[in-house]
Amino acid sequence: MAEAQTKAHPTPKQYVQIAVLLAILTAIEVALYYIEEAGVSGSIVYPTLIILAILKFVIVVAFYMHIRYEKGLIARFFTVGFFGALMLYAVVLGTFGVLSSLGG
Repeated sequence: MAEAQTKAHPTPKQYVQIAVLLAILTAIEVALYYIEEAGVSGSIVYPTLIILAILKFVIVVAFYMHIRYEKGLIARFFTVGFFGALMLYAVVLGTFGVLSSLGG
């Protein structure tokens, strides 16, 4: 028998609020592209874009994929996998020298 969930899922109003937040974060990302085109250093723009992408990913997974409302074990599996993938991504970027070239 399935176990009862302990946390209530978002209401339709909260889903709309989350969508608006994601739209605002996307608008910031687009604005950062144009700021970079205007000559602002990539050492500021690129890390900000990466942070925004990770933040949007976490919001989508937590709310729209309902990981935030799952039992602890499922959420832990996802969290461990997420940080494992993030570390692997950083290692690959470092191997190809991408991280050192962000400032240039």
